[in-house]
Amino acid sequence: MTSRTVTLLDVARAAGVSKSTVSDALQGSGRVAEATRERVRAVAEELGYRPNSAARRLRRSSTGAIGLHLPQTATRLDYYMNLAFGAVARAQEEGLDVVLLAPAGVAGGASGRVASRVDGLLVIDPEVGDSAVPGLLDAGVPVVTGERYLGPATAPSGAVICDNAASLTALLDHVTERGARHPAVLAPAGTSAWATALRATAASWGQEHGVAVALRTVPFAATPQEAEETTLALLRTDPAVDAVICAPDGAAPGVLRAAATAGRTVGTVPGRTAGSTTSDRTTGTTTSGRTAGSTTSGRTGEAGAHPRTPLLVASCVDGTATRSAEPPVTAVDLRPAAYGRACAELLCDILAGRTAPDTVRRHAWALETRASTAWPC
Repeated sequence: MTSRTVTLLDVARAAGVSKSTVSDALQGSGRVAEATRERVRAVAEELGYRPNSAARRLRRSSTGAIGLHLPQTATRLDYYMNLAFGAVARAQEEGLDVVLLAPAGVAGGASGRVASRVDGLLVIDPEVGDSAVPGLLDAGVPVVTGERYLGPATAPSGAVICDNAASLTALLDHVTERGARHPAVLAPAGTSAWATALRATAASWGQEHGVAVALRTVPFAATPQEAEETTLALLRTDPAVDAVICAPDGAAPGVLRAAATAGRTVGTVPGRTAGSTTSDRTTGTTTSGRTAGSTTSGRTGEAGAHPRTPLLVASCVDGTATRSAEPPVTAVDLRPAAYGRACAELLCDILAGRTAPDTVRRHAWALETRASTAWPC
């Protein structure tokens, strides 16, 4: 057999096993009996088998890289940047580089060419409307998704998921425990598992508790201005709303600005009477010499009704915008860097044969309560 290149199939025929068994035995992965593994290696050595470059590209960890596909809006969201850094850090511990896949570069048939240059793929928050996702899932390399993919396609090799229904439930429970009776949710549009779960939970929680939850849909990556405009419209048409939970990352400051415009107090200010703050705060009230719910010019809030009713504000995604807001905003810490690490770790485990395919792991979140949901006394 020295007159031509010896292939895996040649070794498989000589050893009396399948081609996949030969592959696993030579790579030291898979569930292969030790006796079989030794026999395959001996046959491969006898035949002079040497992996060629094409074969190496198809083997796990052979390219030394994994691909990372993020939603198109990711470049301006703090959450996804932290997630990417976490994935990179974990991959580097395995000696793997991370290739960030540009959305335009994986559309249509290009996903197969991209996959040929990596050993596996991370596909984060896959949306049904993302034309690249089906091709990535069917690219012929292991794929781990961050959250489930709800569209019809080849199942991923693994997934890391958060209980997004539970996190929104915790926020709704929290604001009602703090006195809210008519909460609203600015839920994200789109077909990701996260967006779908939040919209469904807002409706089901309201039915279960007999509470009318005002649901408004905003873009998946809504800007603070878009959140402000939606909140202002909400408070004008439904002034009984006493809590607003904003889903998109970084958009909550827009809700605070809307509260200021509407003359609605957010949270408490130590050392001052309820509903009164200095004029440079985003809570919409003036110095302590003015009445609660008024603006710097003495006008009543634009909402016109319930100007003295405090407004509780919370966010489904924690980050710099919520922590640095005035007042700081209660939020769900999704621990994005740790989430990115978890996704990369699962992919590395599958590539190395440490974990069987079809593994689903869960990622924990935490509720960070801050001044934006502290009812004024």
